[in-house]
Amino acid sequence: MLDDLDRNLLEILVRDARTSLKELAAQVGLSSPSVSERLRRLEERGVIRAFTVEIDPLALGYTLQAIVRIRPLPGKLHIVQKLIEEIAEFGECDKVTGDDCFVARLFVRSIGDLDGILDRIADKAETSTAIIKAQPIRRRPPPLVAPSSSSS
Repeated sequence: MLDDLDRNLLEILVRDARTSLKELAAQVGLSSPSVSERLRRLEERGVIRAFTVEIDPLALGYTLQAIVRIRPLPGKLHIVQKLIEEIAEFGECDKVTGDDCFVARLFVRSIGDLDGILDRIADKAETSTAIIKAQPIRRRPPPLVAPSSSSS
């Protein structure tokens, strides 16, 4: 479980993953070596997966994003998953329950590019595509709250 100091460190890093050890230490009231050790333990436990950068797709010319629901044809599940993994424009993909097997986010520069990518999987899966108009909530971590002491 996380203690209050770990949660505080994570909250700071979620806001800015480039925060220095010295600044982290000052903000939580620990020494830099203590903060370094806590971060090492959080990484070892898999709480922190990566210190990363967020790139604006628009700055790279990706003017459109789409959510693609993908339902592989019978016997094509693994082939479709491998194909999704190989197509770099798929920024993320979740394997889900329900009518579809995958829900993926696709970054494209044009409708023509979108059609070209969808054509690559058309003989292996049915797709349903929605163009993203806006992203009012960007991907964020789950709440970093302490677990409640009583079960509801």
